Amino acid sequence: MADREYDVVVFGGTGFTGGLTADYLARHAPDDCRWALAGRSRDKLERVRERLARINPACAELPLLHADVGDPGSLTRLAESTRVVITTVGPYLHYGEALVAACARTGTDYVDLTGEPEFVDRMYLAHHDTAAKSGARLVHACGFDSVPYDLGVYFTVQHLPQDVPLRVQGQVRARAEFSGGTYASALTALSRPRQMARVARQRRRVEPRHRRVHLPGGPPRRDPETRRWLVPLPTLDPQIVGRSAAALERYGPDFTYRHYASVKRLPTILAAGLGLAVLGILAQIPPARRALAGIRKPGEGPSEHRRLRSWFSVRFVGEGGGERVVTEFAGGDPGYDETAKMLAESALCLAFDDLPPTAGQVTTATAMGDALLHRLSTAGLTIRVVRRGPAR
Repeated sequence: MADREYDVVVFGGTGFTGGLTADYLARHAPDDCRWALAGRSRDKLERVRERLARINPACAELPLLHADVGDPGSLTRLAESTRVVITTVGPYLHYGEALVAACARTGTDYVDLTGEPEFVDRMYLAHHDTAAKSGARLVHACGFDSVPYDLGVYFTVQHLPQDVPLRVQGQVRARAEFSGGTYASALTALSRPRQMARVARQRRRVEPRHRRVHLPGGPPRRDPETRRWLVPLPTLDPQIVGRSAAALERYGPDFTYRHYASVKRLPTILAAGLGLAVLGILAQIPPARRALAGIRKPGEGPSEHRRLRSWFSVRFVGEGGGERVVTEFAGGDPGYDETAKMLAESALCLAFDDLPPTAGQVTTATAMGDALLHRLSTAGLTIRVVRRGPAR
């Protein structure tokens, strides 16, 4: 793709997280990176470019491209113009497929920050084979969903024996707020439980598996080491980890991953779970869903002051072959500042780094692995071994 006009194009830079991603590129993209902004409104794109020029004067001449999810031709032209597309235009289930299709057809690498399991499964079923033939790498969930977990487990596995059954558990702690776009995506997912389950079954029937991978749930339990409650999290993240484990031999012949929220008081998470259950029921009733959708609009998000007070930490406990390792993947504001960093660095990694040959729908661990770990560590995220010892 050396003859493409751009290395990276940001589609959705006029939104909240897309704007933060553009800000990050303005500060950190290499000088020789040819990047551009794409969107539907020229006026809004020009306002974003003006802001970016205050960050980096070189952005005053940043190219602005027309692209509209309602105009497939514009998305094809966008994909044909660049080596990598970053998209933050969600909910992806409503607005995402046309761009995935365009990238799959044209051999263009694609990254997003979706946390929508149904969307990821639908894109695999519809576009994986086309992307595998064209050479496109379709990498979903390149933000807080699901980089810390996918790469955190990948990092943990490197510190355990090879060719033996391995067990890893992730324990998530965070303090953060969410934007209107995240809320809209969550509301969409909650409104479609039956469709999500049906598409997941369809994917399982056709997706090849190269080793045994287990993603068990189970009831909440008390961790004797941290003295915190561990509550299973039914998010996209363990599915992404499982797909990396199925694809990479380093995860051993039999791999198990458990994914938890780590909380000090059990009633806190139980109350949150009850509230989510009620929201899920209301989301399936059209009038209630429309009312809920008006609570927060896409494009809105927490202030810089609030983001500066936000943080996350994921503790991984891995065991296998008689050994045990505890690692940590941690950073600042998870949903926005760090997500923008992860998303931008994923795109730069695909554009510029020497990576293993992959194509089709792939995960961050399988497509970028060590290279992205290095980038994120250099960018300020904490990725470290806490301690090692014999298995308990």
